Amino acid sequence: MDFPRCDRTAAWSALSAHFRQHRHGFDLREAFAQDPGRFGRLSLQAPEVFADLSKNLVEERTLALLLELARQCGLEARRDAMLAGAPVNHTEGRAVLHTALRAPRGEGPFSDEVHATLDAMLAYAEQVRADGRIRHVVNIGIGGSDLGPQMVLPALDAFVHAGLDFHFVSNVDGHDLAPVLRRLRPEETLFIVASKTFTTQETMANAEAAKAWFLAQGGTDLARHFAATTTNVRAAAEFGISTTFGFRDWVGGRYSLWSAIGLPIAIALGAEHFRALLAGAHAMDRHFASESLERNLPVLLGLIDVWYRNFHGFTSRSVAPYHQGLKRLPAYLQQLEMESNGKRVDGDGELLPFGTSPVVWGEPGTTGQHAYFQMLHQGTDVIPVEFILVKEPTHALPGLHEKLLANGLAQSRALMIGKTARQALQEKAPTASETLDARVLAQHRTFPGNRPSTTLLLERLTPSALGALIALYEHRVFTSGALWGLNSFDQWGVELGKALAGDLLPRLGTGETAGLDASTAGLLARLRGR
Repeated sequence: MDFPRCDRTAAWSALSAHFRQHRHGFDLREAFAQDPGRFGRLSLQAPEVFADLSKNLVEERTLALLLELARQCGLEARRDAMLAGAPVNHTEGRAVLHTALRAPRGEGPFSDEVHATLDAMLAYAEQVRADGRIRHVVNIGIGGSDLGPQMVLPALDAFVHAGLDFHFVSNVDGHDLAPVLRRLRPEETLFIVASKTFTTQETMANAEAAKAWFLAQGGTDLARHFAATTTNVRAAAEFGISTTFGFRDWVGGRYSLWSAIGLPIAIALGAEHFRALLAGAHAMDRHFASESLERNLPVLLGLIDVWYRNFHGFTSRSVAPYHQGLKRLPAYLQQLEMESNGKRVDGDGELLPFGTSPVVWGEPGTTGQHAYFQMLHQGTDVIPVEFILVKEPTHALPGLHEKLLANGLAQSRALMIGKTARQALQEKAPTASETLDARVLAQHRTFPGNRPSTTLLLERLTPSALGALIALYEHRVFTSGALWGLNSFDQWGVELGKALAGDLLPRLGTGETAGLDASTAGLLARLRGR
């Protein structure tokens, strides 16, 4: 398919003119004052997720132009091609079909294969859950083989098997694995080695270390205590693993929690809840595939991302989930967005004249409020914020959830309304210096306001709701990447460092520095004690 890149369309030029005309004049406070229906028009319900977009720096004309940009870039055709299994990952000649992993039986590409693997994996998960001897499950993976399961389990803690403890090891640094092993007994532990090729450097180093520990501690029946999610059955067998679950090369790592990589999730939640996770994601897939662009939540979020990144020049976005269970979501989204769209050339290999992926970062509220929100409110950079609120808690502790929700609402309101110097002058600040001029103090206590945010609201954090939320972010990333003309599904940027590490590893033993730059050679010598 040959569609124009976003900056080569008439809609892009119209957006540029629109931005020049309105960038200094648009104020959220005035927008709400002049339009009582703004919230109603700029909020919508998608599967499991309600979104309030009304505190964003957009008006009807902005959205109309962004939607026209999407159409001129062929977004709908690009979306349909991906969902149909076309090789949209053209640099690797692969389809992109993580959506097929959550399609109901008989409704997606490769359905028989997908559901045969799913059925086998869930049967094994139920077997482990029923095995009273296994008390610890250790997932050894990295990247998508770690971040997905590690994000999902705390999010769905209320649904996790009470008799099992789960541990995640990804870093090749032994300080990651060693404290986990100290808590284990071989006869009570199942290790899951998650590597599609069974050659991933960090994963295999940790797997070998875990195997050595298991045998040294008197472990027996290695095949019972190790399983693998991999397509390299032969390598797994040579390692001593007989239980394996595979997946195709059309499943990218950062989209793989729906596949066999989700084995620790399936063991934690059980078959019923794992299927609910898939069903929630599939509901969002259908929304993305069939809803009009005007009411399509992933599309609208992706378009606003383009508006902020390329016209306003905002270089980062903060994700603030007001639910402790979502504490790993910002890290998960870092990989999803920055590995997908953190690229400087388009699909034809041409250097891009505009920015692509923003930096994605954050912490759960209210923890983040006492760490980095100072910069959000009064810093020199405008950083859009994404608040995620969950209406109903899964705990019964009185009073806490209401305080949490009040804080989330207050922070988005404070970013928008700000505080003027006149308002600050009329207030008494208990901790302020009594000798400081009041007007100077007022400047320190002024908030500019008019800072944008989006609020996503879930009724409860259930498997279905979490599945929908993750799929929402996946399709949002696809939307912005498609407009930028990127291949959002390769990740060549991770290769160079790995190759250089392979060259440097033996040099740490030999001290050989030939061909190295002076800095690396000097550091190598220091590390060897010379």
